[in-house]
Amino acid sequence: MTAVPATAAAAANRHIGSIAIIGALFFIIGFFTWINGPLITFVKLAFDLDDVNAFLVLMVFYLSYFFLALPAASLLKLTGMKKGLALSLLVMAVGAAMFGQLATQRWYPGALAGLFVIGGGLALLQTAVNPYISILGPIESAAQRIALMGICNKVAGILAPLLIGTVVLHGIGDLSEQVAAADAAAKTQLLNDFAAKIHTPYLAMAGVLVLLAGAILFSSLPELKTSEANAERGGMGAVGKRSIFQFPHLWLGVLCLFVYVGVEVLAGDAIGTYGNGFGLPLDRTKMFTSFTLGAMLIGYLVGLVAIPRFISQERYLSVSAVLGVLFAIGAFLTHGYVSVGFVAALGFANAMMWPAIFPLAIKSLGRFTETGSALLIMGIAGGAIIPRLFVVLKQHYDFQLVFAAVAIPCYLYILYYALRGHRAGMK
Repeated sequence: MTAVPATAAAAANRHIGSIAIIGALFFIIGFFTWINGPLITFVKLAFDLDDVNAFLVLMVFYLSYFFLALPAASLLKLTGMKKGLALSLLVMAVGAAMFGQLATQRWYPGALAGLFVIGGGLALLQTAVNPYISILGPIESAAQRIALMGICNKVAGILAPLLIGTVVLHGIGDLSEQVAAADAAAKTQLLNDFAAKIHTPYLAMAGVLVLLAGAILFSSLPELKTSEANAERGGMGAVGKRSIFQFPHLWLGVLCLFVYVGVEVLAGDAIGTYGNGFGLPLDRTKMFTSFTLGAMLIGYLVGLVAIPRFISQERYLSVSAVLGVLFAIGAFLTHGYVSVGFVAALGFANAMMWPAIFPLAIKSLGRFTETGSALLIMGIAGGAIIPRLFVVLKQHYDFQLVFAAVAIPCYLYILYYALRGHRAGMK
């Protein structure tokens, strides 16, 4: 009589263990994604760049998702879950080592290549873990599980700017003034010494990633066929469908993730540049990304409690989109630290968007789940395009006006997807 409870307990432990492992991977995703905000500050000084060229950090990093997500999906079919996850961590380790070494040598194209490789590893990692956690339980409560993963992600996102800000960017305001006043030879030496500070942290990250890759291979993480599970839980949506193009809710979801990631990165990684527009001190603006991530963490905690107990993930997405519009308007109508506070508050509005959009977009895809997931991961390229649009346009127009003009239409489209777009083509 004790066999059944023992079996149930073992299954529960395996389930909790799987969630813990995926949570650790989401921590890694968050760390390497949200470190880009302070990296913009780093490369701007280390390589003596203007804002437009410094923002290539975001463009190169996020475009890697666009180019590599579909190949990542094909690779996962060959390797399986565990080997694919381990491989993704090894690819990221190579990229981290490249960035640390080549940034120290102050070769910007090489440093950007390292970021592209890191992004490629993350594309493989995200293509695997997002559908996995979405179908690890009922699709209707997927947003709740992804919210838990988001907490892991955003805790890492808060820590990453603090780590780089303390270890690498400490005293950057004074250093910037010294560089501006130095002659050519002294300036070169100051910048070489500053760039060298990034070397040890990134090599340490590479080493940790290699160790984690080995740990994944020997972990208890089970293989899971996402297409089969999604077919069972998604009903008959994929029956009779012969092409991925027969799922309009997916394609509208890809665009929704594109604009969502764009405004998420705009509020998170561009907030320091936004604060600089008011003339705020560099030693303070370097930490602003952590404020946005803190607001996102609060948003995830609220979503974790509320969904689906008190509100559906579709309705919560619409509420979040309305908040995004209101906070963007608030940022435009105010100035200084108050305006920056509204930009940081966008983190709260953004928090539950990915957890809601992703499961809504892959619902009922059946055997097309892997391809659909890869297309959604490609939508992360919005993080390359939309912040780039902001930094280019702000050279010609008021930066607050540009921020509002870029962000508000994105939130309005997310509102449309929450209300109607996610049901397009669904019977």
